[in-house]
Amino acid sequence: MKNFLRKSAATLLGFLARMIVRKYRPKIVAVTGNVGKTSTKDAIFSVLEIGRHVRKSEKSFNSDIGIPLIIIGAHNPWWNISKWFSVFCQAISLLVLKHEYPVWLVLEVGADRPGDIKRVTSWLRPNIVVITRLADVPVHVEYFNSRDDLIAEKQRLVRALEENGLLIVNRDDPDVYAMRKLFSGQVISYGFSEGSSVQADYCKAMLDENGKPLGVKFKVAYDNHTIEVKLHGTLGFGQAYAALPALTVGAASNIKVEDMLDALSRFVSPPGRMRLLDGVKKTLIIDDSCNSSPIAMENALAALAELPCMGRKICILGDMLELGKYSAEEHKRVGARVAKIADILHTVGLRARGIAQGALNNGMSEKVIMQYDDARVAGKELELALLEGDIILIKGSQALRMERAVEEIMAHPEKKEELLVRQNPEWLTKA
Repeated sequence: MKNFLRKSAATLLGFLARMIVRKYRPKIVAVTGNVGKTSTKDAIFSVLEIGRHVRKSEKSFNSDIGIPLIIIGAHNPWWNISKWFSVFCQAISLLVLKHEYPVWLVLEVGADRPGDIKRVTSWLRPNIVVITRLADVPVHVEYFNSRDDLIAEKQRLVRALEENGLLIVNRDDPDVYAMRKLFSGQVISYGFSEGSSVQADYCKAMLDENGKPLGVKFKVAYDNHTIEVKLHGTLGFGQAYAALPALTVGAASNIKVEDMLDALSRFVSPPGRMRLLDGVKKTLIIDDSCNSSPIAMENALAALAELPCMGRKICILGDMLELGKYSAEEHKRVGARVAKIADILHTVGLRARGIAQGALNNGMSEKVIMQYDDARVAGKELELALLEGDIILIKGSQALRMERAVEEIMAHPEKKEELLVRQNPEWLTKA
């Protein structure tokens, strides 16, 4: 019954959203990929909102229900019937009456299952499409017959692009870069590779006088400009990959360079995505608890490896889900990498035991490896052992609820609603 109601709601929402877009004609930026969609979407929004009325996807609302809700300007009613009634009334009001409406919509488009993007692109025609990264072992591949099928689903968004639109692709990912051949219009590439239209050079952590990480900086060259971008409160190459398409969209929209740099300097990475948080006992947390995949895990560990540390480097890592046949091998591979970087490893979840095994196989002592089934318990037990100067990386797939481990060791748990991912009532009531 729930499945029938969901399909019915998605069909009606899609129709209403199509009519709203047809009436108000906003410019639409659509972002997809398997890594970095939400951070990229938020970075683009931070640049575009300079002097404009812009709306972005809320959190990770990227489905055939989430995208129409953003177009309507409504929150997710979940299973509240009265709130759904309000959503449909709001949509009808937009169609019947004249309302002020955003000039730009920045939408995240996901593909958890076959047909997800096909359903959305049956009515959505973006002006700009951004493809982030797919990776050799993409998340959600478990639900597709093959990696090629998942890539083909992502390609549907390129094929839906307006004829006079703009395609922005990651040149560092061969499969993404190959998608440029699917579009006959303007294509701009970004990345660290030579020949990228918008090219980054180096990506380093910014440190204070005591060696504490403050953020990340990198150089960008495009259109005879060479600029240094500084992002505060976050770490990792992933942040550069979010900022590069934001600069590209901004430049294509004739936004001044200094205005874009100012916007990005104030940009705050979404909760649970490589956010720097103060921990108890004068420790530092790298909160990457929103979700996980092999490439995202690799990026997080690379950021941890780069940092100077007065204490110990500690990893609390949960399962990487939806990897299908690749799961066992990828978890062990992560463990091998952890053994070279971290002093202590805590794992959460059944699959993450492979991370522990991989670390053991590569020389990490079993005395510094702990395995848990519950993220909160892992956080509580680690809190007792923390020492001043420790740096803790926390990461895992959504279902593991790794933000609960963050909550147990953060210096200001009273700010959890502001700082942590998945703090709305619907998530908090879940086990």
